[in-house]
Amino acid sequence: MVTKGDISKPSNVTDKIWDLLSSVKFAIIIFTLIALTSIIGTVIEQRAEPAKTIEFLSKIFGSSAPTAYRIIDTLGFTDMYRSWWFLALLFLFSANLILCSIDRLPRIWKAVKEPIKPISPDIFNSMPIKKEISLKGKTDKAKELVESALKKIGFKPSVYNDEAGMQIFAEKWKESRLGVYVTHFSIIIILIGSIIGIFFGFNGGLNLLEGTTSSVAYVEGGKPIPLGFTIRCDDFEVLFYEGTDTPKEFKSWLTVIENGKEVLKKEIEVNEPLRYKGITFYQSSYGFNPTRDSLFKFTVRSKDGKKEDVQIKFEESFTIPGTNIKGIVKDFSPALGMDPSGRLFTYAEMMNNPAVLVEFTEDGRKIHSQWVLKRYPQTWKITDERDINLGIVEFHDLWGSQFTGLQVRKDPGVWIVYLGCLIMGIGLYAAFFMSHQRIWVRLKEDKNSVKINIAASTNKNRSALEQKIDKLIKLVNQ
Repeated sequence: MVTKGDISKPSNVTDKIWDLLSSVKFAIIIFTLIALTSIIGTVIEQRAEPAKTIEFLSKIFGSSAPTAYRIIDTLGFTDMYRSWWFLALLFLFSANLILCSIDRLPRIWKAVKEPIKPISPDIFNSMPIKKEISLKGKTDKAKELVESALKKIGFKPSVYNDEAGMQIFAEKWKESRLGVYVTHFSIIIILIGSIIGIFFGFNGGLNLLEGTTSSVAYVEGGKPIPLGFTIRCDDFEVLFYEGTDTPKEFKSWLTVIENGKEVLKKEIEVNEPLRYKGITFYQSSYGFNPTRDSLFKFTVRSKDGKKEDVQIKFEESFTIPGTNIKGIVKDFSPALGMDPSGRLFTYAEMMNNPAVLVEFTEDGRKIHSQWVLKRYPQTWKITDERDINLGIVEFHDLWGSQFTGLQVRKDPGVWIVYLGCLIMGIGLYAAFFMSHQRIWVRLKEDKNSVKINIAASTNKNRSALEQKIDKLIKLVNQ
């Protein structure tokens, strides 16, 4: 027979939605969906050109790649992190964290706010950790020893007297119970920062030839994004491992120009970007694209030591200081090589081993021609067919022929993400490495000694508290 008091009030729709959104099972489902779809978003390049994505899908689906692309694109997997359904998953996950916290936090907050109090003998005897020792002397002496020992192990003791005897109690790290909710809060902050970065930032690229400027960067599809200032590439250089064509490092010299004034200069390389007004320029690639305005840079020395720096264009001439010998640039190779038969050839389209062919004349008469290589100083000394020293021509660069490939990124939410990560670290530390520890010590005088009973509890890491109790006993017995 069911009585009136046994009948529960039926839950309304709001209660059912609340129970669903605040359940741990729902959190696991949503988090799993986010993780699985993120894997797909990592495999499929986001916001890429359709042809590039179809080429990738053809390796998996073969001739069905165009159909697979249409399905994937319709489902939003080609721009997943901006799709409505992915943002909906993030919203549901955030709502779950908030509602879980609202549902459970009041009980934890009450426990945190409530100060430790003396407990009855029944509760004392039911504590999970209990120790008992006996100390010769009076209660006052034992009280001083216990208080001193508690302070040494990091507790601030309080004293209470009742008919059952004296009770000393203390607690620490009760705020650690909030660690999991701090972590929940940090995840929401990180999600907010990420969404701000997605919708109010951009991730693009820019190729800048030496000596050129740009006031825009380019995102997917070649769409220009104004920077709000101008960036100029002053120079670019690649350093190679000695005797190889393997790049050791490559770097660019950039200048920021705003309102017609140079406001910032910086040398950048991989992992050493330039940052200005929330926009970051990363060194990501480089290339070779000479023009008619590219300049050959030389340092020319005569045999008696006179020196001059010169910059000339193709087929222009320079003069060796103190002489009437002229050098004219006749040919250039970005990567000069030699086959077994001794024939010279260009083996790469990049500036791996740049070389310039210089023809020397005296009073209009050709006297010598020689390949001068940038990376090989032994080719800089110029001698004619009679082995007469004409001087030294040091080839520095073909300036204005290389471009720096920059990754340009603006993420206004990044500092919010960093803040969330910092808060998460605090929350995780509190949740995993701190515990709410409580100790009660009851003193009862028995003839010429004092009976000391110790009880303690913790919400986690019981072994650490037991070690502190052992240390407490050791300090009291000293």
